[in-house]
Amino acid sequence: MDKTNSASDVELSTEELIAQDVGARLPTGLMEKTITGLALLWSLFQLWIASPLPFLFGFGVLNDTETRAIHLGFALLLAFLVFPAFKRSPRDRVPAFDIMLGVIACATSLYLYVMYEALALRPGSLTTSDFVVALIGLPLLLEAARRVLGPVLPLIALTFIVYSLAGPWMPGLLAHRGVQLSALANHQWITTEGVFGIALGVSTSFVFLFVLFGALLERARAGHYFIQLAFSMLGHLRGGPAKAAVVASGLTGLISGSSIANVVTTGTFTIPMMRKVGFSAEKAGAVEVASSVNGQIMPPVMGAAAFLMVEYVGIPYVEIIKHAFLPAAISYIALLYIVHLEALKLGMQPIELGSKKPWLARLTGFAFGATLLCLISVVTYYGLGWLKPLLGEYVLPGMALLLSVVYLLLLKVAASNEPLPAEDPDAPLESLPDTRAVLLSGLHYLLPVVVLVWCLMVERLSPGLSAFWGSVILVVIVLTQRPLLNWMRTDNAHDYGSVKDGCIDVVEGLIAGARNMIGIGIATATAGIIVGAVSQTGVGLVLADLVEMLSMGNLLLMLLLAAVLSLILGMGLPTTANYIVVSSLLAPVIVALSQQHGLIVPLIAVHLFVFYFGIMADVTPPVGLASFAAAAVSKGSPIKTGITAFYYSLRTAALPFLFIFNTDLLLIDVSFGHGIIVFISATIAMLIFAAATQGWLVVRSRWYETILLLLVSFTIFRPSFWVDLMIEPYQSNSPAQLAYTLEPLDEGTPLRMRIRGEDAVGKMREFSVVLSVPAGESGQEKLDNIGLETYQDGDKTYIDIVGFSSPAEAAGLVFDQQILDVRTPAEQFRKEFMWIPAMALFGFVVWLQLRRRRYDIASSKSHVSI
Repeated sequence: MDKTNSASDVELSTEELIAQDVGARLPTGLMEKTITGLALLWSLFQLWIASPLPFLFGFGVLNDTETRAIHLGFALLLAFLVFPAFKRSPRDRVPAFDIMLGVIACATSLYLYVMYEALALRPGSLTTSDFVVALIGLPLLLEAARRVLGPVLPLIALTFIVYSLAGPWMPGLLAHRGVQLSALANHQWITTEGVFGIALGVSTSFVFLFVLFGALLERARAGHYFIQLAFSMLGHLRGGPAKAAVVASGLTGLISGSSIANVVTTGTFTIPMMRKVGFSAEKAGAVEVASSVNGQIMPPVMGAAAFLMVEYVGIPYVEIIKHAFLPAAISYIALLYIVHLEALKLGMQPIELGSKKPWLARLTGFAFGATLLCLISVVTYYGLGWLKPLLGEYVLPGMALLLSVVYLLLLKVAASNEPLPAEDPDAPLESLPDTRAVLLSGLHYLLPVVVLVWCLMVERLSPGLSAFWGSVILVVIVLTQRPLLNWMRTDNAHDYGSVKDGCIDVVEGLIAGARNMIGIGIATATAGIIVGAVSQTGVGLVLADLVEMLSMGNLLLMLLLAAVLSLILGMGLPTTANYIVVSSLLAPVIVALSQQHGLIVPLIAVHLFVFYFGIMADVTPPVGLASFAAAAVSKGSPIKTGITAFYYSLRTAALPFLFIFNTDLLLIDVSFGHGIIVFISATIAMLIFAAATQGWLVVRSRWYETILLLLVSFTIFRPSFWVDLMIEPYQSNSPAQLAYTLEPLDEGTPLRMRIRGEDAVGKMREFSVVLSVPAGESGQEKLDNIGLETYQDGDKTYIDIVGFSSPAEAAGLVFDQQILDVRTPAEQFRKEFMWIPAMALFGFVVWLQLRRRRYDIASSKSHVSI
C-alpha cells in the first residue's frame, strides 16, 4: 500500500526555507519543546477568546486591553526564543541571554494585564513602576522587531520617538512643542494610543485567526490541492505553468498574510515548472512575485489590512471587501494576460502531454462547472435561508448535522478518486493531471472556505468569529479525513493515515499558525509607536505641508509624491506594518490636499491608494523582499527579478491613480447592473494597458502604437476626463442665494461647496466639501435639513450655525467659515459615449498589427520557398 502522507517531507523543506529566509532558529531538545509548547498555547488562547465558550462558562472573559497584553506577551517571548540576535548567533540552541530578554519583554507586556484595574483607576497618572516598565518595554520591542523584521521598521519607529522628544530643536517646518519622556512612556506603552492601540487590537482579534486558518488549511494539504487544480486547468496553455502559478498564488493569497510566505510556499513548485517550459530564472521568479504580492490586495484578508481598514475607515467589513474586490480581480486577469504575452514573445507553444481534449469539450466542461457552481451557491443561499426559520432554536445543531452530511458525501467522492501525488518540482514534465480527477479529490477542502465566506458575507458575523468557525471546521477535517478516507476506500490501494496522524497535523497546524504570527504581532505593536507619535505630535499636518510645498499645488504631482513616499516607507516592512505606517502618515495628507484642490476622494479610496503602493515595496528593488525570496528558489538575480516583477506590476501601480479619479472602480454608489458594466470595461482597459506596457498585442508594438494603446486604455478607464474638457461639469452659483440654488435640485444631487476657514492649528485653508441634497418642499427646508444657517457680511457669505449631527457637521463645516462658491452639476452627455472613439482607435491598432503579421508570414514563406 502507498503512504499518501509523504508530503511531510516537502512541508518540512518549505518550513526550513522560510526559516532560512527570515533567519529563524530551529533548535532541538528541551528548547524545541518549549517553543512548540508556547506556540501551541498561544493558538489555543486565541481560539478561546474568539469563541463563545468564555461567555458560556463565565470563565476567562477578558477585555480588549487584557487580550492585547497577553497576545503581545506571547509574541515577544517567542520572538526572542525563535529569532537570533545576529547572523553569527547559534541556530540550533537558544542562549541564556535571549531567554532572559524574552521573559523580561513578556513581563513588560503582561504588566498591563496584571495591573489593569489599578491602571484603570488612575488614568494618565504615571507611577514609577509604570515608567520603568515602559522604558524597558519599548527598547525590547524595538529589538524584537529588529530580529524578526529587520532594521527598517524599528529604525522608523525610533525616528518617531526621537522626533517626539526633540520637537523644540527641530528645524522650521518640523518643529513642535515637544513631548516629555514620562508623557511619551505613558502614551506609547500604558495607554491604548500607542503600542497597545488599534493595530495590535486587530492583530489580536482578527488577524491571528485568519493566519491560523491558513496554516490549518495548508496542513490539510489544501495548498497542494489548489496548485494541482490550477496546473491541471491551465497547464496545457501557452506558458501554462506560469498561468497556474498566478491562479495558485491568487488562491493562496485569499487567506495568506504574507507575500513572502506566498512566494516560498507556492514558488517551490511553480518556479521550477515555469523554468522547464522556457521561462528564464528571473522571469519565472518575477511571475511568482507579481502574483504573490497581488495576493495581498485580494479580499478577504489582504495581508490583514482589510481588518485594519474596518477600524481606520469606519465602514463594515463587507463594504471593505466589496470596494477592494474589483481592482484585485482586474489586476489578476491582467497578470494572466501578461504571462500569455510573455509566452508569445518567447515563441512558446501550448503543451501537448497525453490526450488533448477538443476546445469545444473544454468550453462545455467549463460552462458546466460554472453553472454547477452557481446552482450550488443559489441552493445553499436560499436553502439555508429557508432552513434557519424552520429549525428555530435548533438551528446550530441542524446546521452542524447538514455540514456533517455534506462533508461525508464530499469525502466519499474523494475516496472514489486517486489521491494527489506528493509535490516534486524536480520531476520531469511528462503529463498533466486530469482536471476532473484533481477537482473531485479535494472538494471537501472548499467546505471551511464556504463556511468562512458564509459567516462573513451572509451572517455578517465579525471577522474573528467567522475565522473561528472556519478553523473549527478545518480542525474537524484534519482530524477525521484520514481514517474516514481509509474506511470509505474499498480497494485498500492507499493508506491515508490514522487518527494519530490527524492529531499530529492539527497540533502542527496550531504551532505553524502561531509561529507565522510572531512577525505580524511584533509588526503591529511596533507600528503602533508610529501611530502614537502621529497622534501625540501632529506630524501629519507637517507632512501635509511638506507634500503640498513639494507638489507646488499640482494634484497629480501630489499623488505621485504620496505614491513614492508609500514605496519608501514600505520598503522592508511586512504587509500589515506597511499598511499601518503608510496609512497613518499619508492617508490624512491625501484627503486634506485633495479637498484643497477640489477633489473629494472617499476615505476607502485613499486607504487603498496608499496600501497598493505600500505593498509594491515588496517588489521594488533594491529592498523588494519577495523578489529576494523568489530569487532564492529560482537561483536567478534578485535585482533583475525585482525589476522584471515591477515591470509586470505596473498595472497594479496604475490602478490606484485610476480609482482615485474614478471611484466607480471601487463600486462606490454603483448599482448591480452598472457594476457589471464597470467590471467589463475596466477589464478591457487593463488588458489594453498590459499590452501597451509589454509592447505586444498581435505582434511587437511600435512606439506610436504603444502610445495609442495607452490613450485607449485611459479613455476607457476615465471617459469623464474628455467630457469634462469639452463641457464644464459644474456651474457656479452665488453663496448668498444658497436656498434659491437648492430649490430645483432633486434629492440626492451632489452639491459642491468651496470653503475658506481655519484648520486644527489655526492656519487659513481653502477646501471643498460635497453634500447630498436632502428631501424638502422648498429650498429653505432643504438647507435646514442639511443643517446650515448662513449670514452675510457685505458681499461675503459665512456659516452662522451648523446643526448637531447634521450632514453639514459630518462634512467638517463649522461656525464662521466662509462659503466661497456653490457648484451644482451641469448638463453633460453620458461619459460612456467616449468609449466609441476609443474602441475605434483600438480597432485601428489591431488592424495595423494584423496587416504587419500577415506581411511577416508571407515574407517568411517566400524566403523558405527561395
